Amino acid sequence: MYEVIVGDYAYSSWSLRGWLVVERFGLPHRTRLVDFHAAEVATQLGDVAPARTVPTLVTPEGAVIWDSLAIAEELAARHPQAGHWPADPALRATARSLAAEMHSGFAALRTDCPMNLRCAYAGVPVAEAVRADLARIEAIWGHALDRSGGPWLCGDYSVADAFFAPVAARIAGYGLPVGEAATAYVARQLADPAFRRWRAMGLVAGADLPWYARDYPQRAWPGPPPMPARAIEEGRAENAACPYSGGPATHLMETGGRVFGFCNAFCRDKTAADPEAWPAFMDIFRR
Repeated sequence: MYEVIVGDYAYSSWSLRGWLVVERFGLPHRTRLVDFHAAEVATQLGDVAPARTVPTLVTPEGAVIWDSLAIAEELAARHPQAGHWPADPALRATARSLAAEMHSGFAALRTDCPMNLRCAYAGVPVAEAVRADLARIEAIWGHALDRSGGPWLCGDYSVADAFFAPVAARIAGYGLPVGEAATAYVARQLADPAFRRWRAMGLVAGADLPWYARDYPQRAWPGPPPMPARAIEEGRAENAACPYSGGPATHLMETGGRVFGFCNAFCRDKTAADPEAWPAFMDIFRR
């Protein structure tokens, strides 16, 4: 099993990319969270030297990979049937170019609009350098979608889409101006169940980090509205075991007048944040 070491779910865009290239392609893994508020990242990664940043991947035999693009390439080599890259050579070449440009580019967008999955803003001023980044993003997304026919950048979901998920979150979260095709692609990213699971964890795990906040008016998150659910203290759960760990259901959540149990507060709270994003929960909900 792989170990994926990530930073705060709400803020770490690099971590989101590294996690998606494992989670979205169905590879067995456990996730370890590095708390940006607790200590320097490098200090918290002392047991996996020479890594000093997130994401970091530890392979089953103990190899340490400490760069998101390197993680994607190594996983694609180890799991050729998983579909990290398109099978078609022309689309694969496009996907590699997209991922590489995302990995190294768009500095203005990254600086002015840090990823923050806990809020969305209105009335954000857009600097010329950010507009230039957005124009380039629209150009390369349009090129890829025109060639592949969609629905993802190069047909099926690939590493390129995983790498652009944080960009989609920034465009959505800051209400940045893009055209119709890019807007539709951003909406597809926000509706993707894996992205929704990551954001749900970001809503309930970790402290609010003020250095990611911006002083703009806030608005509702533009992604799909979650099914209403809430944590409760008392009740009788329909399920005896946590849908994720199989442990005793000790922490309760109510949705639609029904009560479900989980093995700990985090399992409960991430589910309450967006129940439909979690297939294991929806399996018991639909019974």
